Amino acid sequence: MELSGVTEVLGGKKVLGQSIQNQMDLIELANKGITKDALAHLAEFFSIRISQMAALLPVTERTIQRYTAKKHFSRVVSEQILQIAEVAAKGTDVFEDKDKFLSWMNHPNKALGNRTPISLLKSRFGVQAVLDELGRIEYGVVS
Repeated sequence: MELSGVTEVLGGKKVLGQSIQNQMDLIELANKGITKDALAHLAEFFSIRISQMAALLPVTERTIQRYTAKKHFSRVVSEQILQIAEVAAKGTDVFEDKDKFLSWMNHPNKALGNRTPISLLKSRFGVQAVLDELGRIEYGVVS
């Protein structure tokens, strides 16, 4: 997966203050913290409200509301945001169409225990399950 896709779904270099080229950039960005502005871009990518995004993160909607656009989230919250952004980038790459990917994310999936992929993004284990399923789709191994 191209990590540049992660940069794009989070608002680009202008919002992040850097581009993501490799895993070390992800680590550095998580440690520095993702801004509320980048989170808003991710929510916009998924066509969901910030309240729905908050349900996927270890932070309350009220806390997010109190943040200014440039305030950085903690490392834990930032890591979860980055993991969700990785799913967005990978899914867009696999489906080659954002709308098809978003449709897939919002429909129950037999391989994921009849859950919607987006509902699994609350934990790193769920994120990994969704990434694994996207990998199977990418290589034509449909469950």
